[in-house]
Amino acid sequence: MRKISVFNSVSLDGYFCDANAGMDFAHNPRPDPEWDAFVAGNASGGGMLLFGRITYEMMVSYWPTPLAAQQMPVVAEGMNNRSKIVFSRTMEQALWKNTRLVKGDIIQEMQRMKNEPGEDMTILGSGSIVSQFTSHGLINEFQIVVVPVVLGKGRTLFEGITGQVNLQLTHSRSFINGNVVLTYSPGIGRVNHF
Repeated sequence: MRKISVFNSVSLDGYFCDANAGMDFAHNPRPDPEWDAFVAGNASGGGMLLFGRITYEMMVSYWPTPLAAQQMPVVAEGMNNRSKIVFSRTMEQALWKNTRLVKGDIIQEMQRMKNEPGEDMTILGSGSIVSQFTSHGLINEFQIVVVPVVLGKGRTLFEGITGQVNLQLTHSRSFINGNVVLTYSPGIGRVNHF
């Protein structure tokens, strides 16, 4: 069975995007070579990327550009070469390299895909997708980066969830730039602190 993970940054006050739907706060300006290596390692890893329309539009406006290739070559290469799915009822086509558009019932599609052989999947951004998949028990792991910034207002990653979702901390890692990566699982596991 394929695994679905979430990888998202949140502000210290719990928002994954600001009041204008921006995610620029996630780019911590403090230099940290260990953080840079962590990001590059995630980007060059395998697996399929999943997006909602809004996150897809943000990603496609940057990662395939020469500027992205110049500023973050390893991450840009990984983002551009990995298989991607964008969920949207309003888009007509997805032009980013290696991207497939899914317009139908996303819950049914994910349940089908999870049961097929293939690479694991990671959701980036896409709060409404995260909420829907969480509500239906489709997420296997939540990797949340807490960025040391307070936004004051914005959107939470789990808007629309009506019931309590209990998670188990399975891993934590802090970085010199102040970012803290917290990994949670719906199951019970061992906690690793680094």
